[in-house]
Amino acid sequence: MPKFKTLDVRPILARGEDPFSKIRAAVDALNAGAGLSVVAPFLPSPLIEKLGSEGFRSRVERQLGGVWITHFWRDE
Repeated sequence: MPKFKTLDVRPILARGEDPFSKIRAAVDALNAGAGLSVVAPFLPSPLIEKLGSEGFRSRVERQLGGVWITHFWRDE
């Protein structure tokens, strides 16, 4: 199982900014065997589709309080 880094995009969204550039940078910086966990206030369906088209698998966890954690990784 990959070792996941976490990126909480809720503060970015709260400022009215688009978090995609930060997510892209985090994904591009992943080493082999690493994954990224994105914490968001909603299910990031477009992100799941975009990274899925790039070969990333994903698993979604819905937490209490309307928090979604989406784990992204590539099978090596």
